[in-house]
Amino acid sequence: MALAIRLSRGGAKKRPYYRIVVTDSRSPRDGRFIEKLGTYNPLLAKDSPDRVKMDTDRIQHWLSVGAQPSDRVLRFLDAAGIRERAARNNPQKAEPGEKAKERTEARAAKEAEAAEAAAAPIPTEDAEAVVAEAVEEATAEPTAEAEAVADEVSEQTPPVEAADNEAAAEEGAEVAAADEAAVEAAAAEEAPAAEAEQPAEASAEPTSADEATDVGVSAEEPAEGADENTPAEGAEHAEKAE
Repeated sequence: MALAIRLSRGGAKKRPYYRIVVTDSRSPRDGRFIEKLGTYNPLLAKDSPDRVKMDTDRIQHWLSVGAQPSDRVLRFLDAAGIRERAARNNPQKAEPGEKAKERTEARAAKEAEAAEAAAAPIPTEDAEAVVAEAVEEATAEPTAEAEAVADEVSEQTPPVEAADNEAAAEEGAEVAAADEAAVEAAAAEEAPAAEAEQPAEASAEPTSADEATDVGVSAEEPAEGADENTPAEGAEHAEKAE
């Protein structure tokens, strides 16, 4: 029969209390045992003398007959100086498994692709297409999410159309300025000619007035060959009638 020196759990829930027992290795952990060799109370402080209590004489007896201590009991025996525990070295214990390594590699590859995509410049056509799609979605479904997507796309894409519109506006302003300058030059050239024509018209107006005066005079004067005494004769006839 294979003998083992190990811990047997007792106590309440979340308040464990262990017994150090020698038992058959085929028995359950908390089952029958041959002899109780000590106690272990993990709830006490590590420097407390009541934390681990052992009957060293009985433990040495059972070790002499071939009983094998568990790893935890062997730590107690090493601390008490009864049996030395060889140091264990398992450098691969902290290494992740194959599945975890595969997941880590896949995650790193995705992150690298995302970084490359973010660093690569976005073509103008693609940027315009993205902006158009975002605008269509925003107009079709006027939601807060759609507006947020449109704002993000407009911030991330280069302002190609805005630059074109600014250039066109600047060209239109330059053309308008040139047209205004041409109109002002033409007006400046026509001004002296208009000033020269105004005195000529002023000098012509007195001539027409003189003509009118001559016509009035001629109307008042009697015609040639008319008898000056004719009105007088009419007056005489009127006096006789009275």
